[in-house]
Amino acid sequence: MYPRAFHYHRAKSLTDAVNTLSQLGEEARPLAGGQSLIPLMKLRFANPQHLVDLNFISGTSFIKEDSGTLRFGPLTRHAEIEDSPVAAKIPILHDCAAGIADVQVRNRGTIGGSLAEADPSGDWAVVLATLATELRCVGTSGERTVPLIDFIKDAYTTVLAPAELVSEVAVKIPPKNSGGAYLAFKRAAPVYPTASAAVQLVMEGDTCRDAAIALGCVGLTAIRPHEAEAALRGQSISDKTMARAGEAAQAAADPQPDMRGSAEYKRTLVGALVKRAIAIAVRRARGEQVKTSHLYA
Repeated sequence: MYPRAFHYHRAKSLTDAVNTLSQLGEEARPLAGGQSLIPLMKLRFANPQHLVDLNFISGTSFIKEDSGTLRFGPLTRHAEIEDSPVAAKIPILHDCAAGIADVQVRNRGTIGGSLAEADPSGDWAVVLATLATELRCVGTSGERTVPLIDFIKDAYTTVLAPAELVSEVAVKIPPKNSGGAYLAFKRAAPVYPTASAAVQLVMEGDTCRDAAIALGCVGLTAIRPHEAEAALRGQSISDKTMARAGEAAQAAADPQPDMRGSAEYKRTLVGALVKRAIAIAVRRARGEQVKTSHLYA
């Protein structure tokens, strides 16, 4: 199916995009990578009368380190993050970027667009929920910085005001002896995960000093299973503690049955993914170079 007719506008700057969106009103949508919006338009689930293209704005695609923080431009492609030695300083970011859909999607999809879409099945919101992440936003009222924890309010719903755009994603580099991992279970590479789990740990010898866990595709937003995190903090990481964390993660999950599986099936997946991700995160925290990939049915 083809989308309905629309007017195309090419923004020259983020300020120009904000002004254009403000002038055009509710019938206008910004176009970043288009990997979510264009399929919705083809299915006619989304029918904007105007598209404001952000792709020709200079200076919106970058990856840089600044005072212990990694900064990403809103139109930085998943593939750029996958190939970036700077982004690889936080291995869980590489896990995420390298596992998103297929090469075509990774070459077009953007980190800013993914977060602004707030798709419950997306990857970036889950991974970045385990890190100290802030989003800089620009709108008609100027600029503001919003912690990720406050940015996504519900499925497909963020705090972005009309005509407001993400202008940067800032991720603080974890402290020494940290390690993380992101795993998703998929039926095939191009589809959304059935369930996913991100784990970020800070180790002190064999003891977990701090832990952050986030679950994806098992709720309307990324879920932080706080009891699972508590099961790791101050504990030596063993099969027993990982099992406890996995069970707590299962209890925190709130999946809905669909074509990808039953609710119970997804809970079982979450427990297994969390345990595997913990094991990888511990090894990385010890300095091991551990390669990982998503799991496929």
